[in-house]
Amino acid sequence: MAKEKVVLAYSGGLDTTVIIPWLKENYDYDVIAVCIDVGQGDDWEAIKGRALKTGASACYVVDARKEYIEEYIWPALKANAVYEDEYLLGTSTARPLIGKILVEYARQEGASAICHGATGKGNDQVRFELAIKAFAPDLKVIAAWRDDKWNMDSREAEIKYLEDRGLEVPMKKDQSYSRDENIWHLSHEGLELEKTENEPNYKHMLKNTVVPEEAPADGEYVTIEWEKGIPVSLNGKKMNGLELMEELNKIGGRNGVGLVDICENRCVGMKSRGVYETPGGAILYFAHRMMDHICLDRDTYHYKQQVSLRLAELIYDGKVFTTLYDSLMAFVDKTQETVTGWTKVKLVKGQIRAAGSSSKYSLYNESIASFTTGDLYNHKDAQGFITLFGLPLKVRAMMEQATGTGQAVLNSDKLKSRPTE
Repeated sequence: MAKEKVVLAYSGGLDTTVIIPWLKENYDYDVIAVCIDVGQGDDWEAIKGRALKTGASACYVVDARKEYIEEYIWPALKANAVYEDEYLLGTSTARPLIGKILVEYARQEGASAICHGATGKGNDQVRFELAIKAFAPDLKVIAAWRDDKWNMDSREAEIKYLEDRGLEVPMKKDQSYSRDENIWHLSHEGLELEKTENEPNYKHMLKNTVVPEEAPADGEYVTIEWEKGIPVSLNGKKMNGLELMEELNKIGGRNGVGLVDICENRCVGMKSRGVYETPGGAILYFAHRMMDHICLDRDTYHYKQQVSLRLAELIYDGKVFTTLYDSLMAFVDKTQETVTGWTKVKLVKGQIRAAGSSSKYSLYNESIASFTTGDLYNHKDAQGFITLFGLPLKVRAMMEQATGTGQAVLNSDKLKSRPTE
């Protein structure tokens, strides 16, 4: 009788390498390792070989970079979705896609379970498992770090586990930050960041971004062309999403932009401090807001700000495959129908500055906005508007004077005596 199969989210790191023999010993499964490339830049051939040598029955490598950019990053960008004012959702946008791909392989392989190596303290366990529940509520989920059969509590214990079995131990770099990398960002946690009193050791930590103080003093201009809220051209050259992200990351990285140090609220209830490098993403978010500013009317823009906040929460919590997410994104897509044109920014030592924008759908009208009186606006029209706009204030003040209470009474304590000399 054939063994049951489990699909493992495999990164090639220490945790998931240990999980392969652990699954075989504790569950007697055939392990199908699935590596999902969302722009980590890893040596996938070596990682695939490691999975097979460690005991996986098969190992598949999926190039999901284009899908990740077009179906997960671009929607978040169009929405201007930012979590807790600063985090551009780098890890958050990738995890639901990874979870969905794991389900696809589980179905193709006839697997009865999916396993991941996310810890019991993090957000990723939630994001993976919500995606699995959304597409395959019948599949068993094995979270190794939460499993009663998992008895390793340190890196040293995991290394010993592999060595005792004569298995390869993945080589680690001399840095011990906990990192997650994809085409959108690179995150850092651990070491000095675990104490909020400490300044990040940027020179030791950063991989994709120069320290802003060391960026070129002259800076650099970047022009982006947009079609319905999606970037399609960089500095006059048409590019697909992957090409554009790779080039923007280089440009942003050498100018020190996109660094965030935040102590954020995880969805599991605790606070966690992280440093994020999002050089290309920071440029795109800034430039996209410039397009929204000229193409969206006041009511739509203000309501979109509320939608952006809610969408950021949904993405952060892994609730991408939900009716609410789809409904809010339908609103966002409607707002982006006229967000077409170009924006120009200047990058200077970690800062991003606006340097011009244009759209045939722009709602900015120079004749109306200019300090020089134009034909489309009569200054006297404002008098009636202010009378009606301020009517509730005037009525309230009249009532207060009539009753002798409130801020509008004579000798109100809200009004100060000012010097007359």
